[in-house]
Amino acid sequence: MLTVSNLNFSYKNKEVLHQISFQVPAGHHLAILGESGCGKSTLIKLLYGLFDADSGNLFWNDTEITGPKFNLVPGMKFMKYLAQDFDLMPYATVFENVGKFLSNVYPELKKERVSQLLQIVEMTEYSNTRVQYLSGGQMQRVALAKALALEPEVMLLDEPFSHIDNFRKNSLRRNLFEYLKKKNITCIVATHDCVDALSFADELLILKDGEVVSQGNPLEVYYNPQQKYVASLFGDVNEIALQDIVAADLPIYDVVYKYPNQLIITDSGKLMAVVTNSYFDGGRYIIETINPNNNQLIYVEHPTEIAVNSTVFITLK
Repeated sequence: MLTVSNLNFSYKNKEVLHQISFQVPAGHHLAILGESGCGKSTLIKLLYGLFDADSGNLFWNDTEITGPKFNLVPGMKFMKYLAQDFDLMPYATVFENVGKFLSNVYPELKKERVSQLLQIVEMTEYSNTRVQYLSGGQMQRVALAKALALEPEVMLLDEPFSHIDNFRKNSLRRNLFEYLKKKNITCIVATHDCVDALSFADELLILKDGEVVSQGNPLEVYYNPQQKYVASLFGDVNEIALQDIVAADLPIYDVVYKYPNQLIITDSGKLMAVVTNSYFDGGRYIIETINPNNNQLIYVEHPTEIAVNSTVFITLK
């Protein structure tokens, strides 16, 4: 189990992480989400031992994770960290990069292992290609395979699919996370992509300004966001006063955070709005409306386009 207790870290007298605490059981996947600059990448580097924490404790089972002050070569041997710069040898082939840390004593076993990894990241046909001739997305896939080569106990991934085309990203995600689960490899992903978090993580950790603002099961965090910031990480979100949408006497401060797919357009209701635009979103439309009472924009999912300036009524699904 990975245990992080009261972790604090500052950079040039500026606090970057404050009182971070969480646990990740062996074989579980944790996704760290948050806006740019919230401390995701810094936390990943601390977990690997690239930085020294100001205070707090980090343990993998009974082994303390320590930084450069305690290790001549930073980084824990039982972990693999995939950075955003890939750390590949540009003039070597894909095969040579992936097999860099594998033993040459049994060449057939090494070849079989590299072939297996290239199949996972869908790079088999590039085995003999020099890395310098690859695209950014292809390099990222090679770096993933290289990180997996020695089957670490813990995999730390920092935006692992940021350079990969959408048409390939989904299958690669499925291949990678299925493999990690099969091998019982603990995985921690720092990401801005909600699909990485909602589809493949066992738990979410939401950071804002270096602090944990939400933590829990993906379904719980998604459907019960305690603040608009958390909900906004998963797409468009509407902040609506309950008294505006529910036919009941409610305190003015009661609000709900609802995604477009949690609202519907009806023929009548309490919340009236005017359509200002319709955006095709693949098999559906996101209808942009405005509440004339407070000029608040409200986004609703709808099966068809609706004419601009049409009056509609919005209610909870």
